Amino acid sequence: MLESAPDLLVTAEVPGVAADAEWPGDARDRVVDALAGLTRTLHALPVSGCPYDRRLDVTVPAALAADVDLDDLDDDRAGWSRDRLVAELLATRPAGEDLVVCHGDLTTQNVLIDPETLTVSGIIDAGRLGVADRWLDLAILTRELDDDLGPDAAARYLRGCGVAPDPAKQTFYRLLDEFF
Repeated sequence: MLESAPDLLVTAEVPGVAADAEWPGDARDRVVDALAGLTRTLHALPVSGCPYDRRLDVTVPAALAADVDLDDLDDDRAGWSRDRLVAELLATRPAGEDLVVCHGDLTTQNVLIDPETLTVSGIIDAGRLGVADRWLDLAILTRELDDDLGPDAAARYLRGCGVAPDPAKQTFYRLLDEFF
């Protein structure tokens, strides 16, 4: 019998490689399409069935209480002070939320792809899963795709998700991610 500590989760090995791997050119579009399919599936889950809350009424106060690693900010915020981050977060908070079930840290490193089929084989690091605006996931993953595969991949991903670009929410949710 396997015993685990309360703060420990034991999982089985999941086959696949992280979506941020060096994919051959002819495989990249299929990887992006797989990521979009995963996101559509996740965001289609019933919000009423998710017990975890990541709405802004919960995450903004948590962000304000968080210790921010100022040495690990995105390039466009490098050199910002904590006060500047907080002021920008409060000034740009969206008025409304398009609520879905979100992964919460949907990065290319947290999605495993089967290299044979180029389909999603697993998801890891779901500690921030919960009900939130869909842009919590979209902003983070488009940033990753911009960095890993370029803006064409990010645009393809959003089209695959059936979502039009929203620069204001994208910027806000990338800023919010700096706090966690």
